[in-house]
Amino acid sequence: MEIAVTPYQVTDEAALDEAYRLVVAAHAVDLPDLPVGDRAQFGLVATNPPYGNLIHRALAWRDGAAVGHLWMRLPELENTGNASVELVVDPAHRRQGVGRALLGYARRVAAEHGRERLIAETIGALPDGPAGQTSGAAFAAAAGAQAVLTEVRRRLDTSPLDQPTLAALHARAKARAGDYRMVTWSGSVAEEYVADLARLEGRLLIDAPTGDLTIEAEKMSADRFREIERIQVARRRRQYHAGAVHEQTGRMVAWTMIDMGPSDTWHAQQEITIVDPEHRGHRLGLLVKIENLRQALAVEPELQAIDTWNAAVNDHMISINEQLGFRARDAWTCWQLTL
Repeated sequence: MEIAVTPYQVTDEAALDEAYRLVVAAHAVDLPDLPVGDRAQFGLVATNPPYGNLIHRALAWRDGAAVGHLWMRLPELENTGNASVELVVDPAHRRQGVGRALLGYARRVAAEHGRERLIAETIGALPDGPAGQTSGAAFAAAAGAQAVLTEVRRRLDTSPLDQPTLAALHARAKARAGDYRMVTWSGSVAEEYVADLARLEGRLLIDAPTGDLTIEAEKMSADRFREIERIQVARRRRQYHAGAVHEQTGRMVAWTMIDMGPSDTWHAQQEITIVDPEHRGHRLGLLVKIENLRQALAVEPELQAIDTWNAAVNDHMISINEQLGFRARDAWTCWQLTL
């Protein structure tokens, strides 16, 4: 039976319905412990694309039924040789050529836009877990992609938090940070700190391990940072932040963020945590994370789980997260396919 892959526009509500149905079905099999969000949230993400990127969407059809979905992100400001892809195949139609059809289509779209490589992720066992290759990894390897980076997802279960241990960690960290004061907020950052956060955001891909992934750091500015904030507001995300301000200069030199979706009350993602290199060694990363965790839990009483992703070789950040109680759940492999 022939598989046809056709693009669709974000204004096509029927196509978005089909895409959402496929994502939910795949999520139930591949990531049952992560929330997928409701249909309204799915639509908000579609209509408010990430800043500086062209998004391409397509559905795979067989006998009039949608059996697969493709989402492509094509950066237009940096990394213009890359295209990130997410291939979703209905679990009831796997191993029937749908993934190959979507990948072939993605190759053509990428080539039309002058891209040199496709980048995608697969989920599998932990690095020290049982041997064996997941179906997603086997598919990527068979397509000729190279595994270029391994990340590990860790989860913090907030219900049995060890408060005495958390308080002791906070006290020890604060004792090392006498020249800094903590600032917490939700939503958009105050104007006096936006340039500092833009600078820290721009350092992320310089400081974080990226393995053999071909990727450039983002050229971040205060205006670009504000536009990213605007998109998150439009998506109705709830974001909680904590930063460390250097008293002598008044500059924010450490920052962390926890992010929640509009339809999620029990789950959050621990996003960026970064410390300016000139201000490391004062336990600021640990301190801002504890301050922000306390803030989020105070505002979100139903919050039960927080997930975070770190490169498997990022020992420093992993150590901080494990002190807070994060525990490994699964491994995510980043694949790079040269066209």
